[in-house]
Amino acid sequence: MTTKITAELAGDRLIVWNFKEANDLYKLAFYGKPVGIPKPKPDQEFQAPLILDLMEGIYLIEKGVLRVLDPATGRAVKKTDLEKLTTNTYNNFKRAYLIYKDMRKKGYVVTPGIKFGSDFAVYERGPGIDHAPFIISVRSKKDSMGPFEIVRAGRLATTVRKQFIIATPRGRKGIDYFIFKWFKA
Repeated sequence: MTTKITAELAGDRLIVWNFKEANDLYKLAFYGKPVGIPKPKPDQEFQAPLILDLMEGIYLIEKGVLRVLDPATGRAVKKTDLEKLTTNTYNNFKRAYLIYKDMRKKGYVVTPGIKFGSDFAVYERGPGIDHAPFIISVRSKKDSMGPFEIVRAGRLATTVRKQFIIATPRGRKGIDYFIFKWFKA
């Protein structure tokens, strides 16, 4: 992809209005969600705008794939301005973004995990191709997680047939991933 795809800032979302660019970006690695199409297949063309969340937008700006415009002024929105907005929108954005980037770098498709009660749902191949095998909760090493939270997370993960993972950044030393495996006694 040689030219940058253009998105427009709309509140706490980004919209790619150009249908060709929307298709190109989605096919690149399942970025965003086409309006009105729950899980399009990778080879499916859609005639709809693409909605990106702010975290995806920041990642794509860093990758040199996306430019974001302010609809009121027509000017480019700086990555730092998007980060400020995202910090107000996401709980623990900086920590979560480290996990998001790490998962994407490892080749996973990362989507918001709100419907699973987690920070992220993680696919090995992509929505519409496989089901997300993992749900990730981003935590700090200082956070505590009581037995009720662990049981609740375990029950939720097994109900939706996913592995529950707690991801904890270690600063420059990387990220610890704690995978819970459930068994019947």
